[in-house]
Amino acid sequence: MTYEQFEDLPVWQEAMRLAHGVYDLTENQRFKISFSLRDQIERSSMSVSHNIAEGLERGTTNELLAFIYITRGSAGETRSKLCFMEKRPRAGEFQI
Repeated sequence: MTYEQFEDLPVWQEAMRLAHGVYDLTENQRFKISFSLRDQIERSSMSVSHNIAEGLERGTTNELLAFIYITRGSAGETRSKLCFMEKRPRAGEFQI
């Protein structure tokens, strides 16, 4: 199947769901403590869909593939930051 618009790509649609989910998550009070971390997670999650879109719009298979690899990096960066937040103690909790 050939796609002419990035909006039609199932992977782009999933990337948009990821970004919306991250934005919903970062509205949580835990993320309000660190503006910079919140900003980085939001930006990396948005980079996933943006890189897919840019790669398709470039018009060549080679450039699309290059941007897909960049997309994987952005997805990994988002996942790593979310893993970090998952392990952080909640406000008021102490770890020994």
